[in-house]
Amino acid sequence: MNSPTRHLRCVRNVFTLPAITEDLSMFKSVELGLKVSKEEYDQRLPQLRAELLVAQQALKNSPVPVIVVVSGVEGAGKAGVVNALTEWLDPRGVETNVFWAPSDEEQARPEYWRFWRTLPARGKIGIFFGSWYTDPIVQRVTGKLKSAAYDRALQRIANFERMLAEDGALIVKLWYHLSKKDQRKRLKKLEKDPATRWRVTPQDWKFHELYDDFARASEQAIRMTDTASAPWHLIDSADARHQLLETGRLLLEALRQKLEALRQAPPRPKGPPPIPKKLETPTVLDQVDLSKKISDREYKVRLKEYQSRLNLLTWKAHRKKVSTVAVFEGWDAAGKGGAIRRVTSAADAKLTRVISIAAPTDEERAHHYLWRFWRHIPPAGRVTIFDRSWYGRVLVERVEGFATPDEWSRAYLEINDFEAQLVERGIVLLKFWIHISPDEQLRRFKERQQIEYKRHKITDEDWRNREKWNAYLLAVHDMLTRTSTDVAPWTIIPGNDKHYARVQVLKTFCKALEKAL
Repeated sequence: MNSPTRHLRCVRNVFTLPAITEDLSMFKSVELGLKVSKEEYDQRLPQLRAELLVAQQALKNSPVPVIVVVSGVEGAGKAGVVNALTEWLDPRGVETNVFWAPSDEEQARPEYWRFWRTLPARGKIGIFFGSWYTDPIVQRVTGKLKSAAYDRALQRIANFERMLAEDGALIVKLWYHLSKKDQRKRLKKLEKDPATRWRVTPQDWKFHELYDDFARASEQAIRMTDTASAPWHLIDSADARHQLLETGRLLLEALRQKLEALRQAPPRPKGPPPIPKKLETPTVLDQVDLSKKISDREYKVRLKEYQSRLNLLTWKAHRKKVSTVAVFEGWDAAGKGGAIRRVTSAADAKLTRVISIAAPTDEERAHHYLWRFWRHIPPAGRVTIFDRSWYGRVLVERVEGFATPDEWSRAYLEINDFEAQLVERGIVLLKFWIHISPDEQLRRFKERQQIEYKRHKITDEDWRNREKWNAYLLAVHDMLTRTSTDVAPWTIIPGNDKHYARVQVLKTFCKALEKAL
């Protein structure tokens, strides 16, 4: 990663900050006292607004979502900045997101759920007033986050922003600075005016007393998250007119640079990669014993036993507000649907939801591929089952060429981080790969063709996928080895015998819930 200070920007002049010394800190370097007269402001603003609208119009038809993070010192006029941007830009392409204390709905899910669900679509601008920076900084200053935990939170932010930027997002991070002296003046001025007195709260004064602590925590946050793909811009906010013009200039410059980079980008590779005729080395699936089976009599006994246990466990988890996310992946005709039905018929329908994943909709394609999965994360005490999942990025999209090698290669780490966040929130995460042999798949395909009520299950696409067995086998091997982690391991289910597979799924479900409870 490049040196954080390389990208820091301050009022009109772009410069590289020197290393911190006792006499010169990051924020002291911003306090240059620049001012803009009313005449100059009135002269420059119309052209700035016109150019912003032109850039926004060009953005509209691009694959770029724009994320504008508005952060900084309390009393620095951030609300005025947000109001100005929404006035200057075409409101049809702007979404403003204000984050207060988490709602009950947000507290029932992982921390980043509230941010994922508000990310702008491609061609849109999302303004984040309050963001993923707010809570970590406040918690660090108030002692709720220790140093190591704070570092981890900042690293997660850096990873989050890098992931969005690699997917094409433009991230414009604006930090509005006031000196401690200017902050005190601003708060007193607001308090003195009856029309603005309500804007100053006891917490504002409490945070003012902690100004130096906030400065240290904020400086660390900026340095650890200032990257080439998501740089910070520091703006002296003592003068409101300068603050607003500088905000518009920085946003316009960032939009123009991104649009120009798009024009110069090489064309996206087309078509799927070649299918290997044979694999040079064994895969993890070669170790699976597909001869395992269970008698009809034992199946009926075990099915009843585990379904009964699962029903009790899901209700117990509901009372204790423990959520469950189950992922079902496997070969075509492997029996995913049948296994899912045995789970849903055991768990109460009031607690369970099945999400069937097909080709993404236009709305889903307009966002990062993980967006459509984040928004389906269940509230506390519920069960969500994914019939196919986010692993499509490293399976179907990889094999069919819908994702570039860069896109699916970086998805392993993105998925691991996503799943780690679910588990950290206390969610029970189950991942099943149901494995069958090529011969068993062929037998089931032919059976589906012959039985009238099963014919809808077999399509031309299933036959095409079968011809790419080796390509999928290699992709599955990479997926299983690179995303089976301590917190989110894969369970490989031998599926040649459907009865055996269903019992193993139910048994694993019960064991995971019993362990969590």
